[in-house]
Amino acid sequence: MAAALCALLRRKGVSVAPFKAQNMSNNSFVTMDGGEMGRAQAVQAEACGIAPRVEMNPILLKPSGGLGSQLVVLGRARGHVKAAEYYTQTEVLWPVVCEALDFWRSRCEVLVLEGAGSPVELNLMSRDLVNLRPVHHLDGRWLLVADIERGGVFAQIVGTWNLLQPADHQRALGVVVNKFRGDLSLFSGARQCLADHVSLPYLGVLPFSARLQPESEDSLCQQSEERSGAGGVIAWVRFPHLSNSQDSQPWLLDGGVSVRWVQSVAQLADARAIVLPGSKNTLADLAWLQSTGLAAAITAAARRGVPVVGICGGYQMLGETLSDPAGVAGEAGEVAGLGLLPVATRFADRKEVRQVRASWQGAQWDAYEIHMGRTQPTGPVEPLLEVGCEGQVRGEGVRCGSVWGTYLHGLFESGPVREALAQEAGLAGHELARVPWREHLQGVYDGMADLLEEHLNLESLWRYVED
Repeated sequence: MAAALCALLRRKGVSVAPFKAQNMSNNSFVTMDGGEMGRAQAVQAEACGIAPRVEMNPILLKPSGGLGSQLVVLGRARGHVKAAEYYTQTEVLWPVVCEALDFWRSRCEVLVLEGAGSPVELNLMSRDLVNLRPVHHLDGRWLLVADIERGGVFAQIVGTWNLLQPADHQRALGVVVNKFRGDLSLFSGARQCLADHVSLPYLGVLPFSARLQPESEDSLCQQSEERSGAGGVIAWVRFPHLSNSQDSQPWLLDGGVSVRWVQSVAQLADARAIVLPGSKNTLADLAWLQSTGLAAAITAAARRGVPVVGICGGYQMLGETLSDPAGVAGEAGEVAGLGLLPVATRFADRKEVRQVRASWQGAQWDAYEIHMGRTQPTGPVEPLLEVGCEGQVRGEGVRCGSVWGTYLHGLFESGPVREALAQEAGLAGHELARVPWREHLQGVYDGMADLLEEHLNLESLWRYVED
């Protein structure tokens, strides 16, 4: 909804930017100056037609299992914190949020603030950094978006309204019901039902549209559990600490291929290619891979000639050893990798965060790296591709037969790379999408804006914007 509003405001000629004070996600993005932020706000920035900046998401929490969450403040990692420890720091972090909010005062006409969960979680309201407190700081207004997929939509709306302070009632622009499936006429009585219980203006209901989903907001999203597409299977391993799951999504544009997220050996049986994606806790996820039997199954598949691709944490797992002497990525020590690539990884405190210009057989596109480990070859290797950064061009990743390893997020945004892997996997029915991935996303944003205009009464919003 926030991304759709950004796209619609941009189309109306409004200078608009996105903002979320605190995001919790392992799907992250790298800005041009090497800062790290949530991918959701990067997507919203793209819908606004502007470059992502860390001031759009000043606080990012990246869950890491037993380590707690990595705390990223204004694009820079500050170590790991447990939940209880983090909540003792909210008053220290609030000035950071205020600074980022004030940054936008002279830089855009409208700032679209995304909240998190419910604005009336009574046990958390005193520590709120992301819902009503930023609205108060800017003397802004709010829209309530109720998700009908979760059920109890009238209870969501009426309960939220009744738990809000009267002063916050005055800031309301209205309520939208989102993700309705089926016959919209069956919901035609919603306006009157709500009017009997709240004075909150009802702006309408948005139907769910599968084609208007830019990407999964978070790596923990389960919407990709089932097989997507029709054709030969590319299996993506769903690690317990999966990160940057959006790396799979460009494949959904192509024909003759299926994307399947897997967590068991049986699900690998008919895979024509296997991808080990990013991980926020590489050592723990490697142990899980071994305990489930997936490690042995992936190794056996690679020896049969099935292409295996590792991205970021998955790349590290494909190597010979992973060493963490200081325990920055889990328990200190050294463990054996899958041994499919002649490389070794050593973890260090300093995080590598950069945007690069990737090059593959003449094709070029933008990608980025986010990782704690340094991966070095243990013998002669062939780089997977080349990248340019700060005027320097270097080989990146490793290719050893049908096994690829890379640190690049965005690898498969390149059509030629997808085509090369499909050929390697023997996917004879693979049809490369005619529309490049980033061009496809612009069509998604336009469609989201169309949906708002078609189904919602946004007069209260336009009056506020014009004022």
